[in-house]
Amino acid sequence: MPTEPVTPAVITTTLPAGADLSMISMFLQAHIVVKCVMILLLLASVWCWAIIVDKTLLYSRVRRQMDRFEKLFWSGQSLEDLYRSLTGRTPTAMASVFVAAMREWKRSFEAGARSPIGLQTRIDKVLDVTINRETERLERRLLFLATVGSSAPFVGLFGTVWGIMTSFQAIAASKNTALAVVAPGIAEALFATALGLLAAIPAVVAYNKLSSEAGKISQRLEGFGDEFAAILSRQVDERT
Repeated sequence: MPTEPVTPAVITTTLPAGADLSMISMFLQAHIVVKCVMILLLLASVWCWAIIVDKTLLYSRVRRQMDRFEKLFWSGQSLEDLYRSLTGRTPTAMASVFVAAMREWKRSFEAGARSPIGLQTRIDKVLDVTINRETERLERRLLFLATVGSSAPFVGLFGTVWGIMTSFQAIAASKNTALAVVAPGIAEALFATALGLLAAIPAVVAYNKLSSEAGKISQRLEGFGDEFAAILSRQVDERT
């Protein structure tokens, strides 16, 4: 006689009706150590984005300032007039390099400098110091992005490991290995890893991009410094 086909039983495990796996709930239910890790990663992420926005605006402003200054510098205006127009302000980037070199050049001639070689050496030193100071200002706080980018995944992994350990301890205490018991703790633990990646990925990308932008600006400053040093060297030769 015909027999009916046997359908395999589907075993389903559902979470308790009151279980909530939203991000806020996972944070509130997490162990205190995991909470500290999450808060640390969130603060690091917020600070990274603040640095990214600040540096992006700064580099854009510096590039515009250098473009305007180069236009004035090569417009045929005398160096003395350009120097006087900048002395009453707080020059930045390329303008600060120009003002520092001109100040040393004028001081040396006012003091009756007799050695062209010594004057050229002092001007070169002033240019190097000023360019290094401007480069340091441009690169300030970029190291924090690199630190977050390299360490945030490991901090998140630490929170994950700690959360999984806590979950296994809860399983051992309840003697229940059902998915409904394991899933919330594992989700909380993996949430820490997700926050670590959320902080690290933008930090790494932004660090590489901003470091490249800072390097390009620094190269422009060094190129201008070399050109201006050559101009002042010719001025020294003409006066001696």
